[in-house]
Amino acid sequence: MKHIRVEREGSVGILTIARRERLNSLDVETAQDFRRAGLQLARDREVRAVVIRGEGGVFCSGADLKYIRDGGDREDLGYLQPETRTPDAGYGVIFKQILEYIHSTISEIRRAPKPFIAAVDGAAAAGGFGIAMSCDLVVASERAWFEWAYFKTGLTGAESSTFFLPRLIGLRKALELVLLNPRLSAREALEWGLINRVIPNISLDAEALELAAQLAESPTSAVGVAKGLLNQAAGMDRLDVHLDAELTELARIADGPNFAEGLAAFFDKRSPEFESE
Repeated sequence: MKHIRVEREGSVGILTIARRERLNSLDVETAQDFRRAGLQLARDREVRAVVIRGEGGVFCSGADLKYIRDGGDREDLGYLQPETRTPDAGYGVIFKQILEYIHSTISEIRRAPKPFIAAVDGAAAAGGFGIAMSCDLVVASERAWFEWAYFKTGLTGAESSTFFLPRLIGLRKALELVLLNPRLSAREALEWGLINRVIPNISLDAEALELAAQLAESPTSAVGVAKGLLNQAAGMDRLDVHLDAELTELARIADGPNFAEGLAAFFDKRSPEFESE
């Protein structure tokens, strides 16, 4: 796997997003490998707890917008190239490919009878935010920050973010986070109830692994049952339907004029001028 690394320390599995040159953003290949690694760790009976982290001081910055702007891996389709881009340029197809892999992994994380811990250093934005929220526990370095971010490029939420936010912090605060899109420091995210612990920068990896090792000592079957019951109480049986809805709506909006404008504004380093659709 080119940009995903899988390691073991005793009964703890470690999944590292290792695409630091692109701020650990997601193209189709990385999303596919993320799914492969996530399923491997979720289904390995020797692994009793999993840590998900990013390399190089960033957790994950979401989809790779340059990759999407340039047409993804679909080089045979010229209409996706920047010089021929139109408002209905087919960006939704690329997002759909990425999201299918990420959403499948998130679903597996929630079903797995073992705890998944997100160890967030630096940015957890857009898709990275959603991946972190889907984990059972979230620990963050003091320099970590969290941002929903989708509206910045004219998109709507995906990667489970609109599913977990109202369950984690309530509908009112979820609406505030989505509609106003504040960038939250680690301390603010802790105050909002989005994460569990803030850890000194230098200690993040060690303390995340220590926490995972502690959880790995728990009785596996009991942990799985307790996690399943809590998931049931939180309405997790509706997760897959919700993920499908997120994918469908984001792909649809990505093919509209506002995402084309948001994408252009992002690379032009200017404020987007969205229209009423």
